[in-house]
Order: sequence, then C-alpha cells, then structure tokens
Amino acid sequence: MEYNFKDLEQKWQQYWIDNQTYKVEVDNNRPKYYVLDMFPYPSGAGLHVGHPLGYIASDIYSRYKRLNGFNVLHPMGYDAYGLPAEQYAIQTGQHPAITTENNLNRYRQQLDKIGFCYDWDREVKTCDPDYYKWTQWAFIQMFNHYYCNQAKQARPISELVDVFAKTGTEGLGLACSEELVFTADEWKAKSDKEQQEILLNYRLAYLADTMVNWCPALGTVLANDEVKEGVSVRGGHPVEQKVMRQWSLRVSAYSERLLTGLDNVDWSDSLKEIQRNWIGRSEGAEMTFKVKESDVEMEIFTTRADTVYGVTFMVLAPESELVDQLTTPEQRATVDAYILETKKRTERERLAEVKKVSGVFSGSYAINPLTNEEIPVWISDYVLAGYGTGAIMAVPAHDSRDFAFAKHFDLPIRQVVIPVGAEATDPATWDDSIDSKEGTMVNSGILDGLSVKDGIAKTKEYISAEGIGKVKVNYRLRDAIFSRQRYWGEPFPVYYKDDMPYMLDESKLPLTLPEIDKYLPTEQGEPPLGRAKDWKTEEGYPLELNTMPGFAGSSAYYLRYMDPKNDTALVGKEANEYWQDVDLYIGGTEHATGHLIYSRFWNKFLFDIDAVIKDEPYKKLINQGMIQGRSNFVYRVKGSNTFVSYNLRKDYDVTEIHVDVNIVRNDELDMEAFKKWSPDYANAEFILEGDKYICGWAVEKMSKSMYNVVNPDDIIEEYGADTLRLYEMFLGPLEQSKPWDTNGIDGVHKFLKKTWRLFYNGDQLAVSDDKATPDELKVLHRTIKKITDDVERFSFNTCVSAFMICVNDLNDLKCNKREILEPLLALLAPFAPHISEELWSQLGHTTSVVDTQWPEFNASYLVESTVTYPVSFNGKMRFKIDLPADMSKDDIEKTVLAHQNAAKWIEGKTIRKIIVVPKKIINIVVG
Repeated sequence: MEYNFKDLEQKWQQYWIDNQTYKVEVDNNRPKYYVLDMFPYPSGAGLHVGHPLGYIASDIYSRYKRLNGFNVLHPMGYDAYGLPAEQYAIQTGQHPAITTENNLNRYRQQLDKIGFCYDWDREVKTCDPDYYKWTQWAFIQMFNHYYCNQAKQARPISELVDVFAKTGTEGLGLACSEELVFTADEWKAKSDKEQQEILLNYRLAYLADTMVNWCPALGTVLANDEVKEGVSVRGGHPVEQKVMRQWSLRVSAYSERLLTGLDNVDWSDSLKEIQRNWIGRSEGAEMTFKVKESDVEMEIFTTRADTVYGVTFMVLAPESELVDQLTTPEQRATVDAYILETKKRTERERLAEVKKVSGVFSGSYAINPLTNEEIPVWISDYVLAGYGTGAIMAVPAHDSRDFAFAKHFDLPIRQVVIPVGAEATDPATWDDSIDSKEGTMVNSGILDGLSVKDGIAKTKEYISAEGIGKVKVNYRLRDAIFSRQRYWGEPFPVYYKDDMPYMLDESKLPLTLPEIDKYLPTEQGEPPLGRAKDWKTEEGYPLELNTMPGFAGSSAYYLRYMDPKNDTALVGKEANEYWQDVDLYIGGTEHATGHLIYSRFWNKFLFDIDAVIKDEPYKKLINQGMIQGRSNFVYRVKGSNTFVSYNLRKDYDVTEIHVDVNIVRNDELDMEAFKKWSPDYANAEFILEGDKYICGWAVEKMSKSMYNVVNPDDIIEEYGADTLRLYEMFLGPLEQSKPWDTNGIDGVHKFLKKTWRLFYNGDQLAVSDDKATPDELKVLHRTIKKITDDVERFSFNTCVSAFMICVNDLNDLKCNKREILEPLLALLAPFAPHISEELWSQLGHTTSVVDTQWPEFNASYLVESTVTYPVSFNGKMRFKIDLPADMSKDDIEKTVLAHQNAAKWIEGKTIRKIIVVPKKIINIVVG
C-alpha cells in the first residue's frame, strides 16, 4: 500500500470535523494550557508559505501539550476591520463586508488544508457585532474611569466627581492631559458642560485636540506604522501632521506598570528592551524659563539638571503652541515655511533620522533661571511635542543631537565641569556623553566638588527650593490616538449633547454600522458615517462619525476566545478563572511597540475593574522569523527573445528578469511552462547547458512583483500538508529568518514515505507484536529524549532531523515492532498529524492519536552493555576491542594484553605503562 497523502489527509481532516476532535471546554480535572497565534488580517491574496510558519509551530506545541495531559486552548480568528477592505470598497463600490467575508473564507480553506488543531467553535471576527459589542463595552468603561497615581489603578469617574465637589483638586495625584487647579466651590459653580470638559482631562478614554498623521487622499488619520517617508504605505499618498479633535486612550497613565510588568513575563531580552525604550522612563526635573520681554514661560524637562549652566539655546517642537507666541514678525515667513515642511514627516521618522539637522530661529530669547543669561529660542523637528513639554534646553556639549544642531547653525558649545582640584582643567575629566571635546568649559557653580550623580541631585534640590522647577519622572510613551475617519471599523458607542460626548447605555450595544451610499468623506469633509441617514440616537442626539482603529478589535481578542459565546460578559468568571492568561503567544516582532503595548494596557485596565484576573495577558512570547522568498532569474539576450542559461550568461549581453518560481524546480526552468507564462515569451528560444536551462537565484522578500510567492495550496497538492508542516520547521530555527527553497522538500517527503514503509510490506500491514530488541529500544528512547527536549526548547528543525535519523536507524534494523512503532507515531503526531492518524488507525486503534499519551523516556535503554575501546600502542591506535561496560580496570588490562592482536606490538618490548580511560581509550606504553 503506497503513501497516498491526498486521500488520507482529506479523510482525517473530515474526521476531525465530524468528531469535534479539537473542541475544548473548561475541565477542572486537567491542567490548562493556552496557545495563541497573533491575530491575522486576511488579505485577498490569501496565504503564502511564509504565513503559516508560526501557526505550524504553535500547532505542534499545542498537540504536544495535549499528549502530555493538558487541556489545550488553541483558537483562531480574524482581525477583519481595516483600511485595505475599505479602499477596495471605494474603488469598486462593493461593500467591505462582502470583500472581507470572501477573504476570510479563503483563509479558512487554506488553514484547514494544513491540518491545524484549532477549535473553530471559538472563532472570532472583529467585524462581527457579537464580538465588537465588547470592544464598545470596554471603551465605555474607559470613558467612565480615571487613573489614580497613588492607588496605581483605574477608578470610577463618579468617585472623582464626588472628590471635586468636596475638596476640588487639592492633594490629588491623577493622570491627566493638563494639570488643573480649582476648589470645590469653583467646581460647583461650573455649568454641566464645563464640568464635562474638565472630566475629559482625566478620563482614560478622552476627546482632545491631538497632532495626527492626516492623509487627505485617503481621508483618514493613519497610525505611524501606516506611514513611510512622508507618504501612506497604502497608495503612496502624501501625509501631513495636523491638529484634529480625536478620541485617545490614556495609555501613558499605565507607563510604570507596563514597564515593571516586563519583569514578570518570559519574553526575549531584545523584545523587552524594545518595549522599555518605547515606554522610555526618565527621571529628571521640570524647569521654568521665562521669555525675554514677554509674560510667556517655557516649561522644559531634563534628565541632567546639573548641565543647566551649559545651556546655549532652547528648542521648541514645531507643533508647540508656544511657536506662534514666540515667533517674531521678522521670522514669521521663515517659521511658517519650516512648519509646513515638517508636517510631511511623522514623529517616528523624525526620531529615526538622527543625522538630519534642520531648524529655524524664532526671534525670541529665554532667560536661564540660574545664570539670567539670554538664550535664543529655536524651532526644530528633532524635538517632539508629545515628549516632556515639547521644549528643551539645549546643552550641546552633553547631548549628541544638540551638538549636531549647534555645529550646523554655529551656536556656542559649553562643557559643564565640576571642579575637583587641579583635574578640573583637564579635558580628560570632561563629560563623555559625546565623542567631541569641543567647547568652552563652564564652572558649575553650586556643584563644586560633587560627582555627576550628586550634582544632578543637588541641582534638583536647588531648583525645587528656589521655586524654578520640580523633580519629575517622565515617559516617552504616548496616549493612543483612537479615532479613524473610516467606515470599516467599530462604531463608537458615543452620542453628543451640547457638543459634549456621552456614552450609550450598555443595553444599546452593539451599535452596528449603518448602510451608506459610498465609502468616501462627505462633501463637507466629514467621515463616511456622515453619509448615513438617521445616524443618531432615539432621542435625536447625533452619534460619533469616526470609527475605532484596527488595534481596537485586536487588543482583547485573546480574552474573548476563552468564552466566545457569552452574551453577558466579555469573558465569564468560570472561563476566566480556568484559562486565566495566554501561556504561549507566537507572532512577529513588528507588533512589539503597537499591539503588544496596547493589549497589555487594555488587559491591565480590565484587571483594575475586575473584568479579568491576571494583570499581564501573555506569559511566554516567541517571535517567529520570516520566511523569505527565493527568487529565480532568466537571462534574456538584449534585443532578442533568446534566453541564455545561468552559467553561460557572461558570454552575452543580457538582461536579468524575475521568473515565476512555480515553474522552476531545483533551479531548472520548465521551458514549456515559461512559454505559456507570458505571451511575450511564447516564441522564446533557449541557449542551454546540456539539455537544461539553469536559472539564477537570490533571497528576497516574498512579493508578487518578484514572482517568488509560493502558495501553500500548491505545495500541499504536490507533496501533502504533512510535508509542508515538516519542511517549514526543517528550514531552520523558528526565531530566525530563512529563505524558502523547494530544493530540499523532496527529502522531507521521502522521509514520510520511508516512515510509511516501516509499517507496510507492499500492500500488507506488516507490524509485529514481537518484543523489541535492545538496539531498537535504544533508537526509540534516544529519539524520545531528543524530541522531548527539543520541543520544550521550540527547536523544531532539530526535531525533524532526529526523526529522519530514527527512521533510518529503524530501517537498518529492519524494525517492524509495535512496541517501537506505536510510540514513534505519538512522537510524530504533532508534526505530521495526518499520516500519524492513518497509521495509528491501521494499528487497530479506534480513537484519535491525539488522545494517546506522550511516550515516557526510559534512560536505562540508553545504558551501553558493551563499550568499543580503541587500543593504542605508544599513542597510535592499532585495533579495537568490545568489552563489557562494567568491566574493572584490572580485568580490562588483562583482557587486552591477552588479545591476539596485542602480541605483535608487545613482542620483544617491555610494557612500561597501561593507561585506561573508562569507556573511552586504552593506551599501552612499550619500550
């Protein structure tokens, strides 16, 4: 009986569906294990072979944990809202729900073909009202809560209203947009609208004027990762910085908890470091610089208060409201032109372009509060409005970007030194924050004789006592802009009364998207929802016209998988107490500063309001590498339709052309398929190497434009899903990027055929119930140990190698023993589930192989009964001898000396010494 992968894979995929093999429920009699893949966004192009890499790894580990007795939750769903579907709708007029559903169905078909152990009863889609009802619910909770810095948790906004009515803002430490000060009487004297405006300053979901990436062509705000080099990633349209009234989430309130929480999760050091840098905690001082001949004051934050003596200029972010106030009439045109140019670049680009220096003088001067010196105020895009106060004191001798700016505009550079005896004048004692030692040394006055650390503390103490500043901890992490001017997204559960936002009653959820005639902004510039008829409450109040961003639906999806059918809670108490959190999360590093920050914030907020029981959502996280494309090239002789083979190309003047990798096998071109590939090549002629056309190759990103996209459906059709699964793992370590290369896939497929032949002799099942030999047990248990250890380390590529060695060794031993082959199938089942199910069934089992147990390793089978010793004379190996492993040293010496092969090396010589290294070598020294 041959290995017919097509029939058996379809058979077992249907069996799993019919028998609900992967359905999972709460089971308090078994320990839980929750394995999660990062939420995919299904595109119309479907999967290519790079997409399933992480899914296959998580599937293997899920099956492994199930075989080890765990109750495994392994779900799948779709991030179904987003800009691509909306843009397609704009171009075609087709409702994005139709496009999205088609894409989802395509993905589901492809995923099913690969044989994943997903519990599809738990599938979620962010565009499903039953799902986004809970995104809307969470938004309402955030609107109705503020963050108390003392309690370090979210608290109901109603509590804050009561406090304001009793004591005003006195003694409160709250996360807010702006520090406000008012008494209880002043609060009570305000109108309801004024009070609501104040409360927006504290709500975790709030409405405020915010600088955004605005794309006029797309008619929407874009996230930083949707913009590159001043244009939109989708469509390449110009993007500008613009102040708009937007919904935001006060993610910054959780900065410290997001930072310290990293100490409690099993993530890679590199990923933790990315998040720590993104959160960007810094301790310093906030100081006040008055502006010359003005009532304006500049607040600046610095981590090096001791360097205030070296300030030679100030810098404002282009977005700062102080720019307009401090720009003099003489500088107005220059400043306006600079700000217009700055709007074309995102904050992320400005942060990244450290070598690009630009700026303009405002015309105004600030006063150094410690020296009373006049300091010019400049404007530059290397300062960001959202970090600190949007203004900095520039000390170019102590900061590399300030230094570059000063050199570019020929501004003074002063090196602040703390005199310590004669060393004070020695440049070797200067601050080492930059490589250059340029600039004039400045005595730091009050800091004489102190170390840098003590000097910073002394300056903080001084400025606090003098009332010119205060000690402060600052964070780089920004609040998340949460509004999008799109149609295809979650509607906000918000209506407006007297221009102030209010939340819908929870009983009105979900608020679903209305039908509109087209998916473009209105003629008045409103978002597409402005086209909806009667988009208002029953009472006639207008509803919010913006929709939520893509990360809204993906921020808590892992919780909904725990209890997807619950219509009274995001996740019920029983399900949450059982599943608790994600034990293993697998996904790409590109989400390190977006999704992973937002979902951790979302989870911590839900923890604060007792909606979940764990503060951190993901225990262990693994970033899988990328599978790159292996491109192929043909070489066209210029001015002709003749193509020359790779190794002959240097003899001709040729043009290198990408060719579809699906018509190339082992770098050999299918010439007839090439002629059919494009009408341009129908009459192609070839200059061959022998009878073959050999293509060139290179490793590049998988892209349709490079014709190197490999469809997993094609691989499955030719080799089967089990081959695809094994081969993707075999390509290399999970966390490393590696090229897709079909050259090696035949070897993996042959391995499965060889495995099949262990069980069959021709068309007959030939499995014996005879007892296994010691050699066969040794091969099995060596493999059990290796596979178990490697799976626990997520070293799946070495697992595949170990399987190949095992099957080769069993073939050499002509092993067909049930005692060996049954455990082998249990080991193989997570990697190649279809062939394992079929052979398991052929062995007479009536239940699925996933319901067996992971084989137990027995070390005794690896203990050697004999040892092969190399026997050397004067250091040169002359013969080998097999001896019992437990033979004593004296017996070893006697046996070797009595051996017939030893006689000729001893004859006529004196034995001076015998060296025995147990289980390794024997060396006889003669002379």
